[in-house]
Amino acid sequence: MTDSYKTGGGRPVYGRIMTPRLDAIGITTADLPASLAFYRLLGLDIPDGAESVPHVEVTLPGGQRLLWDTEDVVRSFDPAWSGPKGGERLGLAFLCDSPAEVDAVYAELTGAGHRGHLKPWDAVWGQRYAVVLDPDGCAVSLFAPAAG
Repeated sequence: MTDSYKTGGGRPVYGRIMTPRLDAIGITTADLPASLAFYRLLGLDIPDGAESVPHVEVTLPGGQRLLWDTEDVVRSFDPAWSGPKGGERLGLAFLCDSPAEVDAVYAELTGAGHRGHLKPWDAVWGQRYAVVLDPDGCAVSLFAPAAG
């Protein structure tokens, strides 16, 4: 007997194999223009004028999508929705080209008025690491392999 059952394809459902794939990550934002400005500083190619619509999508280099919806959009299909309370529920991480770039991007974001959460440091797991909060309080990690 092999261990193929551990890594086999998706589960059969109604006679077919399902293989869900991560396609998009959604951000619900209280301030769409501020959120888009923050992610533009991180290099995302968000079209000009996107601030004027309640739903925005961009395709990332790997093919996944990052989506933004205003709180009003979410309430339009889920009237009982209320924003999360307490700690972070999802974090995004951006790979930088070098430890120096981690420091520079952190300085640019905090210099633009965004809240730094953890200043750049050399993490024990071998990366230069920092965390900034986006306008809605979502943790955004910046990291690069430590200089060796």
